[in-house]
Amino acid sequence: MGIADDLMQGLGLSDPVLRIGVTGLSRAGKTVFITSLVANLLDRGRMPGLRAASDGTIKAAWLQPQPDDTIPRFDFERHLADMTGADPHWPEGTRHVSEMRLSLRLQPRGLIAGMRGQQNLHLDIIDYPGEWLLDLRLMDKSFADWSAEVLDRMVGRPRDSDYFALVAAHNPAQNGAETFSEEIAQRLATGYTDQLRAARAAGWSDCTPGRLLMPGEMAGSPALTFAPLPRDFEGSALYREFARRYGAYKTRVVQPFFRDHFARIDRQVVLMDVLGAIHAGPPAVEDMRRTMADILSAFRPGRAGWLSQLLGTRRVERILFAATKADHLHHIQHPRLTNIVSAMLREARDRADFAGARTEAMSIAALRCTTEDIITQDGEELPAVRGRLMDGRQASFYPGELPLNPAEILNPAMQGASDWLDGDYAVMDLAPAPNTLRPGDGPPHIRLDRAAEFLIGDRI
Repeated sequence: MGIADDLMQGLGLSDPVLRIGVTGLSRAGKTVFITSLVANLLDRGRMPGLRAASDGTIKAAWLQPQPDDTIPRFDFERHLADMTGADPHWPEGTRHVSEMRLSLRLQPRGLIAGMRGQQNLHLDIIDYPGEWLLDLRLMDKSFADWSAEVLDRMVGRPRDSDYFALVAAHNPAQNGAETFSEEIAQRLATGYTDQLRAARAAGWSDCTPGRLLMPGEMAGSPALTFAPLPRDFEGSALYREFARRYGAYKTRVVQPFFRDHFARIDRQVVLMDVLGAIHAGPPAVEDMRRTMADILSAFRPGRAGWLSQLLGTRRVERILFAATKADHLHHIQHPRLTNIVSAMLREARDRADFAGARTEAMSIAALRCTTEDIITQDGEELPAVRGRLMDGRQASFYPGELPLNPAEILNPAMQGASDWLDGDYAVMDLAPAPNTLRPGDGPPHIRLDRAAEFLIGDRI
């Protein structure tokens, strides 16, 4: 959808379009969320929390060709077959930007029902990696500032010592190298990328630059061949070239993404594996909290500099922060998970000095793959869940008890604790449960209907 389409909408000469961006932090389940959301809007039997579905305002829903011909289509049909087929399994994760259009036919109700006929609303859903959104923070940072921040943050993360040893081995003050070497540049970039991958796999959220993790067709290009360097590298040929490539990354990779995709989003979903971060420990929780603040700052109205010029008066109206995998907990713990996300969001709002868009925190499961159970452990009955492990075995497990007070999670994280004193929070890798969908029902979920009500309810 281009400028002409925006103008037609503004004049009321075409059907309204709502563009919803969906991104997520490490292993949060973006593909599953989009697939289940679309399937449950097509077949709305499990969507009582979406008012327009329960009161009959939505008369029909169907898929249409997307308006952006140069963006890959989100492969909805294949992903749905992966999740709900005879041998259900998780679909492949997001590797690039993709898009799809879902159209809704609406019948107005109330006083205006007799004055207006049915109307179409088009939902353009844009899927993109969360790491790319975090790259926004690079735009206002020099190479020196970014390097210092990253190297400080890297301490204590997986494979940090490997990268520090690699940097030390190529310190120009020791080896006397004054000319640039592409071989050394690639060695450092590979070492840093390996550290980023290990950190992301261990549950860390803030991993930039995002394209180093998902290079696509840019793999091996100079714009992706750089890494953070300490201050004692300043003045060396390697430092100057990495600073130049860092600048190229911002202008040639980051800025076009925000111009072409981000600046046109009306509603935003940010998915987070909060349970995975809690399992990883206090540092991962604090990293996620800081990351939420960075994400909010990307949407902050009145932000000075290049972003305000790019966005103009347009801004995202609603942002949903959703903790996924709520089905890994018994329902009595869901309010505790939601409270933790709400507290993290509140802290992030304060840190980002954010105001303007409406934000909401929820705990959801886009595809429910467990049933609730009670297990006995040391003579005590515990609220558990039962699901199918990745090897096909069925198992019941109790992940631990989340605290009533979110501060018991957030305070140790903010104070730099390395481990939880009183809690041991477990996570399990579960496979989708075999299921037979009844006609008119989408895939089973937890609170996906409430998420949809927040995202689109005011428009339908």
